Amino acid sequence: MGPTGLSEVLSGLGLDDHPQVLVGSSTSDDAGVYLMNDHLALVTTVDFITPAVDDPYVFGQIAAANSLSDIWAMGGEPLTALNLVMFPAKKLDLGVLKEILRGGSDKVKESGAVTIGGHSVEDDEPKYGLSVTGQVSPDRIWKNCTARPGDRLVITKPIGSGVLLNAVRADKYSYETLLEQVVPSMVMLNQKAKQVASNFTIHSATDVTGFGLCGHGLEMARGAGLSLHLNFDQLPIYAGALEMYKKGVTTGSNKDNRALCEPWLQWKKDLSSTQQNLLFDPQTSGGLMFALPEDQAVALVVALNQSGIVDAALIGEFVAGDPGVVLI
Repeated sequence: MGPTGLSEVLSGLGLDDHPQVLVGSSTSDDAGVYLMNDHLALVTTVDFITPAVDDPYVFGQIAAANSLSDIWAMGGEPLTALNLVMFPAKKLDLGVLKEILRGGSDKVKESGAVTIGGHSVEDDEPKYGLSVTGQVSPDRIWKNCTARPGDRLVITKPIGSGVLLNAVRADKYSYETLLEQVVPSMVMLNQKAKQVASNFTIHSATDVTGFGLCGHGLEMARGAGLSLHLNFDQLPIYAGALEMYKKGVTTGSNKDNRALCEPWLQWKKDLSSTQQNLLFDPQTSGGLMFALPEDQAVALVVALNQSGIVDAALIGEFVAGDPGVVLI
């Protein structure tokens, strides 16, 4: 369900109606934030996914990295995690489940957080993720709706993983190549990117997941009441993603993601349908996006690259104008 449809479902429920809720559901942000005192706020999120790869351990890693990402997207650090498990115990060996949980546990440990329990239900298809609680200073919260005119946009991971995952399922892309060239980025925690960015003046942040680059960029632009100019030629793209779209591979989310963006989208660059598809490609455990002042943007990219986040790139600019996304 897209953010527009979900907002209609949630409207009138008063979910954010509490003086200690600093960030609720009204802005479609990455996590909720609850004020504890003048120096501490809790960041809380939940996410789970279906298997992205066949290897249960790697699936657990990707799902956990994906869930943890929302804490860093808000400027926080994770403290605790609860496992969320849906598993067909009558169809699959429990050893598969153990490997999924081991993969998730290893990523939680890597983040410095601790797994303290969870919940499981019988289901027809495996699904796994985490409910994560973290902490953030109330004056250091990153929201997705607070970019400023003149801010530049930096992304930390490539796009195109959605079509590549589907291409493997369609036997049009090598699973071994996926494991070598795409999965390492998907299992990489966004923690280091957040920590590097914390040394800069971050006005707004989010992560790129199911709504694709354009969808999450649109949330930032509309939330701030600005126009986001995206430079397609600067986008980091997984090798093979364009080729798979050319071969007719797509995802179940591309059409909906495009429909979500279309009313607020302008094309000032002549892009092929293949290139356009990349903008709506859903990401699993995608990168962070940061909006920050122009005079700090290049330095942030350099710092990210030097820290090992080699695909970080400067991809756009927020300008005063009708809220939306402009492809340049």
